[in-house]
Amino acid sequence: MTIDSTLRALGIAVVLAPTALLAALAIPPLVNRPLTERAITRIIRFSVVTGLLAALAILGIMLATDIRHVAIDIGNWVNLDHEHFHFTLKFVFDRLSVPFVIMTYILCGTISAFANSYLHREAGFNRFFICYAIFLLGMTLASVAGTIESLYAGWELVGLSSALLIAFLHERKAPVQNGLRVWTVYRIADAAFLVAAVAMHHLTGAGDFDKLIGAGPWPAGHAELTSSQALFVGLLLLIAAAGKSALVPFSGWLPRAMEGPTPSSAVFYGALSVHLGAYLLLRVSPLFELSMTLRVCVILLGLITALYAALTARVQADVKSALAFASLTQVGIIVVEIGLGLSYLALIHMIGHACLRTLQLLRAPMLLADYSLIENAIGGRVPQAPTFWQRVIPEAWRLRVYRLAFQRGFLDILLNDYIVRPFIAVFRWCDGMERRWTDLLAGAPSRESDAVSIHGGVADELA
Repeated sequence: MTIDSTLRALGIAVVLAPTALLAALAIPPLVNRPLTERAITRIIRFSVVTGLLAALAILGIMLATDIRHVAIDIGNWVNLDHEHFHFTLKFVFDRLSVPFVIMTYILCGTISAFANSYLHREAGFNRFFICYAIFLLGMTLASVAGTIESLYAGWELVGLSSALLIAFLHERKAPVQNGLRVWTVYRIADAAFLVAAVAMHHLTGAGDFDKLIGAGPWPAGHAELTSSQALFVGLLLLIAAAGKSALVPFSGWLPRAMEGPTPSSAVFYGALSVHLGAYLLLRVSPLFELSMTLRVCVILLGLITALYAALTARVQADVKSALAFASLTQVGIIVVEIGLGLSYLALIHMIGHACLRTLQLLRAPMLLADYSLIENAIGGRVPQAPTFWQRVIPEAWRLRVYRLAFQRGFLDILLNDYIVRPFIAVFRWCDGMERRWTDLLAGAPSRESDAVSIHGGVADELA
């Protein structure tokens, strides 16, 4: 076998491993043959080890041969020659995707080992790991995607599995509501992503990243767009990244995501999913060289997010929310590094931070017990010295900042008042106009739900 054929086989194995895992876990329950916990554990272990070894082999070959860019073209799904549009399934292994996919396998493998014990004999054991397999497949596709269509497929799978796991404890109302809230924010980000994909096809005739950011190895590519085109596409992708990574003003969904089980909180919102938006910005970072306005927007958004999250993290009442906002602080700094053109620094920062937060969130359930043991040992509360800011900033100002941080910047309130409610009001008006028109044509309530509500109201009055 040649080096090219070996790299192609290994690259396909990296993507097939989570695909086979999802099929192995999801198909048996559909035919009423659910797997045992031991079987699920062994299948996950085999899949993760296989994908990880294939990714490590690719890394070793690339380092030994000084190959920096490996493209695996699976073929066109749709080809419209007269319109110069085509949709290609393509995977790229380079200095960005290979470290990120290796980190994905390592952290997902760690989480699976933890979750096997954490969810032992739980009713949702199988359901959790099906969502876990969807997430692993989505992260793998997003990591090695060579086209915006492939990246969008992984992007959607990550969002779907995240929302399902937030609402994992669906017998309670709060997790379901928070899962729907997160899914709504993801829809906004996905809409911006789709518009950016359409714009890419219009500008370059394809969704291939090599067409957008140049054929050179990352991050040395040079985008073949004008400054205004780069600004338009870049701003759309920045909105998509902000929604997925909980950047301001979409930061309100991050503490809501802590409703899920601790293993999902650790790997999704503390380590991998929260970094996916930053990964997208790294993938298209050559765009920032074409537009100073776009670069400034990225830097400002990262700075505002880092400052907001740093203040908010210090007033959280539970350890998972505090760690979530601490993660957001680092993600904001990573976005600033991307805006400044420090691509390798941002990648190293991302990998190190993801590993740290995973371990911290897995350790979180025992943190309160540790504090209790310390307090019992010393016979009182753990003493805390006044911080520098407490000594310097007047108390009145500190109270104002505390209130702002405690209310999480009032972001949820502002979004509800100025975006959600006007949006709902417009659609209720449209629904009311449609209802009047159909009632007029029908000569009676034209919707079954209206008739039920009318009969229900009459019955209530008679009672």
